[in-house]
Amino acid sequence: MILRNVKPADGGRAVDIKIEGEKIDQVSLSMINADDQLSLYFENSIILPGLINSHDHLDFDLFPQLGNHIYNNYIEWGAHIHQEFKAEIAAVLNIPRHQRILWGIYKNLLCGVTTVVNHGQQVHVDNALINIFEETHDLHSAALEKFWKLRLNNPLKRKLPVVIHTGEGTDELATREIDELISWNKLGRALVGVHAVAMSKEQAPYFKAIVWCPESNFYLLNKTADIHKLKAFADILFGSDSTLTGNWNMWDHVSMARSIGMLTDEELYQSLNKTAAKTWAINTGEIAASRQADLVIAKANHGAGRYDAFFATRPTNIQIVIQKGNIRLFDQELLPVLAGALKGKSFSLIKVGESYKYVEGNIGELMASIQSYLPGVVFPVTFIQHQII
Repeated sequence: MILRNVKPADGGRAVDIKIEGEKIDQVSLSMINADDQLSLYFENSIILPGLINSHDHLDFDLFPQLGNHIYNNYIEWGAHIHQEFKAEIAAVLNIPRHQRILWGIYKNLLCGVTTVVNHGQQVHVDNALINIFEETHDLHSAALEKFWKLRLNNPLKRKLPVVIHTGEGTDELATREIDELISWNKLGRALVGVHAVAMSKEQAPYFKAIVWCPESNFYLLNKTADIHKLKAFADILFGSDSTLTGNWNMWDHVSMARSIGMLTDEELYQSLNKTAAKTWAINTGEIAASRQADLVIAKANHGAGRYDAFFATRPTNIQIVIQKGNIRLFDQELLPVLAGALKGKSFSLIKVGESYKYVEGNIGELMASIQSYLPGVVFPVTFIQHQII
């Protein structure tokens, strides 16, 4: 497959990209010989590495946002929602976990996310439409993880990065929690702190990376981490968290982050690809030969700045999502040229906003099954039809 005349989202001239199997084979400023391969030509489009969502709970992405005031910390929030929203929580948890996970995958794919770092109990999905990264040692938090000190210092897992919610609050408890985590890391394990709202620049050097989830933070705490101070000491990654604390659209989260101005455009862009790929040691996150072919092409809404077209991207103007060299989602306008290459494959036509997309699999069947358990669920897309192309 060859992608022609696509402009890298981080700037530069339009390029042609050749994909062989699961990897990028060639990136060229000059025309690549098609060799009878599928060749897709684009006009006024940007290409970017598939987004890396470094923090999500895939089985919690059918929840509505829960909570009705500003909290001091995640413990206070958790206690409140389990008291005040028992029925809502029970209704979602009544949906089989596998179906909730599948929807979490689609939620991410619709936004051009090709890799999710899932936090919590491992998921088991055959032939997943995105990469689910779980080569981590997950601890929920110091307050809610039983025997966390013993688990943190498990020598059998010392080579895995420890991913843990920490400092998710604005009070003294949140600050002390980070200090306690640092002091009990006896094996000197690589720590990836999620949220880190209460983290100071003195605490940050003890962490390999921080996963920034600003929309979730503002929803719960009306405050987010001082990323502009912490970025000098730890790599900054980007996460959406689940729909319990943020809306489904990853691009809204990214726009909020840009408006805050704590990262430069380049830093924020790379928190979603290159920096995240380095932290998780995965072969994606860049548009370069030999990298895994996880790519997104979107119609460009150009602005004056270098990254304006990237930050203007929304699910509606995504033209194609490629994961491991496989087309997972594409705009309806591309069907005539893609039909031959995708013959015999299962896709669903859906409406996202005012645009129509094809997404791999029978999303309509999944949505109908979920609705049988939770009739009031509201999906961000409308299912039109399923078909074998």
